[in-house]
Amino acid sequence: MTIESFRALVVNQDEEFTVHVNNLTLNDLPNGEVLIKVSYSGINYKDSLATIPNGKIVTSYPFVPGIDLAGIVVSSEDPQFKEGDEVIATSYEIGVTHFGGFSEYARIPSKWVVPLPKGLSLKEAMVIGTAGFTAALSIQRLEENGVNPEKGKVLVTGATGGVGSFAVSILSTLGYQVEASTGKESEHEYLNSLGATSIVSREEVFDGKIRALGKQKWAAAVDSVGGEPLASLLSQIHYGGAVAISGLTAGTQLPTSVFPFILRGVNLLGIDSVYCPMDIRLKTWNRLAKDFKPANLENFIHQEVTLQQLPDVLPILLKGQARGRILVKLCN
Repeated sequence: MTIESFRALVVNQDEEFTVHVNNLTLNDLPNGEVLIKVSYSGINYKDSLATIPNGKIVTSYPFVPGIDLAGIVVSSEDPQFKEGDEVIATSYEIGVTHFGGFSEYARIPSKWVVPLPKGLSLKEAMVIGTAGFTAALSIQRLEENGVNPEKGKVLVTGATGGVGSFAVSILSTLGYQVEASTGKESEHEYLNSLGATSIVSREEVFDGKIRALGKQKWAAAVDSVGGEPLASLLSQIHYGGAVAISGLTAGTQLPTSVFPFILRGVNLLGIDSVYCPMDIRLKTWNRLAKDFKPANLENFIHQEVTLQQLPDVLPILLKGQARGRILVKLCN
């Protein structure tokens, strides 16, 4: 098979900063054992940052962003993969230092590639993407720390964001009582459609005062906010409960005390989806195709766009106007 040229979104910083769909050849792609014809990608906040000056994501130009991709193997130097295999590649250095998914073809190191699990389509895998994978990792870690539906309500902060939305849906699918926290009253119906059993305001999680210990309200929490709200909710977790943290939209500082940890045995679990070991990555993706698979995946698709539309659509995430997932369709 000869691939003379293909299209990709290329970010460049020469005399001026540019974001254009250009023609590339296979020689333009970085090294890697697996060549993939990309079917779908998805837009993440990090991808939008990669397409603006001083976004602090891309370090060398020209560059192809897109931290998520799913597609079909064209060729592989690693016998683990063969032509025609359906695969997923997310995280690691993809879309950061290694050309990413906003391209009709991608060449990826085989150690970053995940076989598409039975029970998921390539499109569904990209609806889930890094956001859903991070939510699933969070819930898996909570379970490993003894959390189950019988223990009580689970709080999800930043519930209308990517990680939060998927956490609400997966927890609901597993039979948990899910309390979703949001500052957007207009999104209550959306959160209910994902399976939230109740909705609380941001002020009910953090009223501006951080207490050493507060009333025990939640058995566990999935938090993508961090900062003072995280400090506040830690003081309101049941004895022996746990909080899985993966974000910092409210800041990087955590002004808490040791009391939730030493008097109530609360566990604070750090979640990293970027360099997550492959054995855990495979386990989590397989659960996303089975018991973790949201019953309402179509509800997450806010918009489906083409490569050509990307330059106009990417800024939406930076303005905080997106809800759910924006898919990029690259296959014909």
